[in-house]
Amino acid sequence: MIERRAVAIPLLGAAAAALAAGALAARLSARAAAGPRADLAGRAPGATQASPPADPAGIDAAFAAFWAARNPQEAAARVPAILKSGVTLDAALARLKRGRPYSASVARGVVRASHTAHGKEFFYSIDVPPAYDPARRYQVRVQLHGGVSRESNRPRGDGSIGALAGAEQIYILPTGWIDAMWWTPLQIENLRTILDAVKRTYNVDENRVVVSGVSDGGTGAYYIAMKDTTPYAAFLPLNGNIMVLRSEELGVGDLFPTNLRNKPFFVVNGGRDPLYPASSVGPVVQHLAEAGVEVVYRPQPNGAHNTAWWPEVRDSFEAFVRSHPRNPLPDTLTWETGGAPAESRAHWLVIDKLAPARRADADRDDVNRLTKEGALMFDNRRPSGRVDLVRRGNAVAATVWGVAEFTLLLSPDQFDLAQPIRVTVNGRTAFEGRVEPSLETLLRWAARDNDRTMLFTAELHIRV
Repeated sequence: MIERRAVAIPLLGAAAAALAAGALAARLSARAAAGPRADLAGRAPGATQASPPADPAGIDAAFAAFWAARNPQEAAARVPAILKSGVTLDAALARLKRGRPYSASVARGVVRASHTAHGKEFFYSIDVPPAYDPARRYQVRVQLHGGVSRESNRPRGDGSIGALAGAEQIYILPTGWIDAMWWTPLQIENLRTILDAVKRTYNVDENRVVVSGVSDGGTGAYYIAMKDTTPYAAFLPLNGNIMVLRSEELGVGDLFPTNLRNKPFFVVNGGRDPLYPASSVGPVVQHLAEAGVEVVYRPQPNGAHNTAWWPEVRDSFEAFVRSHPRNPLPDTLTWETGGAPAESRAHWLVIDKLAPARRADADRDDVNRLTKEGALMFDNRRPSGRVDLVRRGNAVAATVWGVAEFTLLLSPDQFDLAQPIRVTVNGRTAFEGRVEPSLETLLRWAARDNDRTMLFTAELHIRV
């Protein structure tokens, strides 16, 4: 076993992301107040923008520093040097798609690390294949443990995936405890920080990162799917129960199960589980499936509250992961939020500002509604906003409830930015025209996302 203890890692967590998103929203909102219904980030069509002369050595050095950044904040701080290097947008895009060079001289086996945020130390381990090859992109499973109400923040077990090993991949094993349960914003931030750190050292396949968990960890997987879908390909809760999140004692806050439609689920519960038996969890899973969530359900009739069934389930579990890679730029999206900036993004959609709720909003198609009579999965108490997007070519149809402003992040892999883009909101045209790509926009989002497959060269801000 190889052991390494990392120093505290600065992070772009919920607080920092909130500040960044809030600053972006404020900037875009101010621009929108004085302008048309849609605002463009970047140059106006036909405008000229002076560029410094290209310096090949300077370009190489600027990108080397960008790749060496330890976290998104450091990467963002190194963007100005790239802008000053004279690199063209196309050349920068090509470099970002290739990504950083990965070293073969990295720790393998169990690697222990931690970072500090909000006065708490978050321990985690990474279980790296002994034959790790930096030239290959690796599938990643984030595995959440059970028993999250324990007092100690110390890591569990020996740091390895142990009996739940599956296909060759990198395993991330974070730690939750009573002061940082899986169903808190702290853990949304923690998982993002850990995944970002792993991607800066190991060659991760960004489109094959999944979240699984057992017991409380399985319940936590549902929570993460409702709050932060963007980095993940699929969610695989084992012996968990989404309805635990209803508990007033946990104080989870408002939850939006319609967000579960964005990603597929592989769910296992035991027939003899005294806590979350398949007989009680199964009807809820069936409701999710009937309401449009992609679910594969594998109840284990003789299963208790353990994973003794894993040898029989492992192959189908891993086959599900292989057959469900993430689409980083999906043509359809649905996202609902209570307005917290850290929970207001789904891939290429950012909800910037909520609007006062209207009575008609209650008629929307909603996974949260268990029955036509009005029984709900979660008794949400605060206003929320939702945007459903459908893209066909360069046309985007947005259906909006309770949202005043939102931003579309435009990728050249999804849109032809040489042609006009048309956005309709609730059937009315909100924008039609050209959107010019911007090198600064490309680099800013690349610094934040650290994702070779999800790159954006323009932003389009829409006021409803």
